[in-house]
Amino acid sequence: MRATRQELRMANERKEDPPASKPEPKENRGGAIAGLAIAVLLLAVGWWLARELTAASRMQDCLMSGRTNCNPIQSR
Repeated sequence: MRATRQELRMANERKEDPPASKPEPKENRGGAIAGLAIAVLLLAVGWWLARELTAASRMQDCLMSGRTNCNPIQSR
């Protein structure tokens, strides 16, 4: 079988095309690391805030029930 001109031209174009997937330079990862640090910071602040709000809610529930000894007991 003989290849047509169009097939030959398409084959040559494929050979000349540079590879589409180039690895990204390492210098572009600074933004990703900063974003990850901000996400971790937000997660930590959210965790702390949830714990504080839970403790405040428990204290309010105790006080609203009419109890007078609502302070948590510290164990050593």
